[in-house]
Amino acid sequence: MARTHTVGIDRIACDGYGLCAELLPELIELDEWGYPVVGSAPLTGEALGHARRAVAACPALALRLDRAPERAPDRKPAQRP
Repeated sequence: MARTHTVGIDRIACDGYGLCAELLPELIELDEWGYPVVGSAPLTGEALGHARRAVAACPALALRLDRAPERAPDRKPAQRP
């Protein structure tokens, strides 16, 4: 099973530069004060690469990548004869 990640924000460290929203507009929007609001969708593939770039570019070091919890595979109930 492939691991997925989510973007987390340290709201205390964030200074509201908005660079993250410019680099990752499909996931991050800015609120009315210019601080990021992050979607909760897990990131994989190309979106994960863009998220890594946004995390590395954050001037306040307020963004991070968190591993999303792994989901247990769906199990089918046992069939009774």
